[in-house]
Amino acid sequence: MTSTLAEPLPPIDAADSAVPDDGLETEVSATISRSLTAALRRSAEIERRIGKEPRSFRILTGDRPTGDLHLGHYFGTLQNRMRLQDAGAELFVLIADYQVLTDRDAAGSIGEHVLSLVLDYLAIGVDPARSVIFAHSAVPELNQLLLPFLSLVTEGELRRNPTVKDEIAHSRQASVSGLMLTYPVHQAADILAVKGNLVPVGQDQLPHVEVTRLVARRFNERYPGAGGAGVFPEPDALLSDAPLLLGTDGGKMSKSRGNAIALRATADETARLIKGAKTDGQRHVSYDPAGRPEVSSLVLLAALCLDRDPVAVAAEIGDGGAALLKRVVTDAVNERFAPVRARRAELAADPGYARQVLRDGCGRARSLAAATLEEVRDAMGMRY
Repeated sequence: MTSTLAEPLPPIDAADSAVPDDGLETEVSATISRSLTAALRRSAEIERRIGKEPRSFRILTGDRPTGDLHLGHYFGTLQNRMRLQDAGAELFVLIADYQVLTDRDAAGSIGEHVLSLVLDYLAIGVDPARSVIFAHSAVPELNQLLLPFLSLVTEGELRRNPTVKDEIAHSRQASVSGLMLTYPVHQAADILAVKGNLVPVGQDQLPHVEVTRLVARRFNERYPGAGGAGVFPEPDALLSDAPLLLGTDGGKMSKSRGNAIALRATADETARLIKGAKTDGQRHVSYDPAGRPEVSSLVLLAALCLDRDPVAVAAEIGDGGAALLKRVVTDAVNERFAPVRARRAELAADPGYARQVLRDGCGRARSLAAATLEEVRDAMGMRY
């Protein structure tokens, strides 16, 4: 696979990009508190460049195979991936199977979950002729990069990473494994192994991209290589304004909480789940995310499926109450996802095809990662 990667974007203002000497905690804190505006500004510039030169971007994104993808995934990330693929950018979709072990003691039904993700990706429109679907564990060269990358960050920097702190707080493990601490560096290896230069993320994931930029920068400074230009690009974050959909219990929609509507759900299952969704005691339906989060999330879901304004959808339902709201949402979801579900059922009837797509994608990703590893060995003087 060949690609002409994008030239670096203009640097962030010095006040935004200065990195103090006391390590990653200050850098990430500055990113969250002072650089968010700069990151949003850069994202706007990236969007303009995607419109003009989409083929200059190589995008790395993905999911952990811990369960079925759901409507929150679709409107939060999957739909945007399809937009970028269809615009002409190179899309690499990682199934991060090793990272399933980050916050749990065993992988569970990982093979089943991996295949389910591939079926979901293909059903929503990931095109194997234009994009690459690959599994973490099938690219050993990627994981070989983890060792030199870990030498570039300190144990204290990893412990102070705010995303790692949050993952530890919500871990299912009685004690945290070493993999949890190395999680951000593992993600850096995911991105840099294929020399991704753009990573679509929400604001809460911005620290992970900052770690990747830090690893790339430190490696290039320590091992500039023969030409002195460095091996790795410093990838940019493409911040998304993804809508937040709540689960049927009013909490965060999650694969592990049993409160999500899976992409693969049947029309009847969808109706049952939405019928049981939490609302409130007011009969009149309005769109007020702050004051009425559960009702507003259902209104938003219907609006997203119908490509309409949620305020207008709520106004039409009005005094129809929760019962009418849930019927509108059910009909909208089932109509919107009927083609995706039909395509998925067709693909599931021939699982050999999905497995072949994954094998081909792993081969393509491994070829790129192997070339990157050779460059790393050359830069480090480890060519024997």
